Amino acid sequence: MIYLKMDLGLSGVYFLNKNSSYFVEWIPNNVKSNVCDTPPTGAKMASTFIGNSTSIQEMFRRVSEKFIAMFRRKAFLHWYMGEGMDAMEFTEVESNMNDLVLEYQQYQDATADDEGKYEEEEDAV
Repeated sequence: MIYLKMDLGLSGVYFLNKNSSYFVEWIPNNVKSNVCDTPPTGAKMASTFIGNSTSIQEMFRRVSEKFIAMFRRKAFLHWYMGEGMDAMEFTEVESNMNDLVLEYQQYQDATADDEGKYEEEEDAV
């Protein structure tokens, strides 16, 4: 089990170095890991990863691009309209997703000097 803990630590360092552009420098120790020596019943080993990173915005952008392409063609739209949805609901969700991407981009571009500015904005909301 000692080897597993060492491998996990080295893998974490490699992961952080390889993906450093996705992590902001103003959040110190932004990745945590832990090893539980007791696997679930019936399994030799188990793993869980929980992360919060601004890199999720890339996935939202891809989904948005694909949504726009399909929505322009009105692909599958009739199924949703038949269930009572309105086309405006889709444009509203698209707008919300674009706002989310912009918010993640704002935090990714932020520096440690900007920290107080964002706290003031959150207090105003």
